[in-house]
Amino acid sequence: MIGRGLSNGKEMRLLIAGNWKMNGLAASLEEVRALLRGLEGRPAGVEVVVCPPATLVAKVAAEVQGKIGVGGQDCHPKPSGAYTGDVSAEMLRDAGASWTIVGHSERRQYHGETDDLVRSKAEAAWRAGLGVIICIGEIEAERLAGKEEAVVDRQLANSVPDGAATAKTAIAYEPVWAIGTGRTPTNDDIAKMHRHIRKVLVARFGKAGQGIEILYGGSVNPKNAKEILAQPEVGGALVGGASLKAADFLTIVAAAPA
Repeated sequence: MIGRGLSNGKEMRLLIAGNWKMNGLAASLEEVRALLRGLEGRPAGVEVVVCPPATLVAKVAAEVQGKIGVGGQDCHPKPSGAYTGDVSAEMLRDAGASWTIVGHSERRQYHGETDDLVRSKAEAAWRAGLGVIICIGEIEAERLAGKEEAVVDRQLANSVPDGAATAKTAIAYEPVWAIGTGRTPTNDDIAKMHRHIRKVLVARFGKAGQGIEILYGGSVNPKNAKEILAQPEVGGALVGGASLKAADFLTIVAAAPA
């Protein structure tokens, strides 16, 4: 736990997760080694997670030896079966992962994932003993139409299982139009949405809803990380391209409020 206050005065740790997406080969392990070297003496209570492609989960886990978290980028709802090309949560756990991402906007967009499917994947992650980062967020047309809160409300209601307040869970708000574009909402927009998400979580889960971390994702980089992480109810970041280089990722981790 670190001095990261929420609206109820509760202190929470900060979670910084790097999503490598479909990037990384064995040579990328050198970036992991550089990350570990740079994290010596990092702020206490800042949890760092690296989510490489499935081909590297076991190798990254072997490198980090539990010093930081390792996550998958997706998982199948079933523990095993005739699902060619898929990876189960149990397989991720067996490879050394402690987290997985589910419901990333790219999975929703390119693979047609529904809220119901995302919810079942989150439940699968818990079944296997993994923490889960559940992604939500609106597309640009929805924001321009003033529907961003309604979209987030629907995704929270349908993608987040009932056990979220007692399981190892984080919610990642990622405005889809900001992912990989270099564009970000204003700090006021980020703070407003995170306050709204917190309100929805507390309304559903009561006081336990205060304990669910809310990450921001969407073109987080070394230049904007400090301001974003300082916003109310921002409990960390889901970092994309900037997590591929240890130097950039370390700068983002260092931007965490003391």
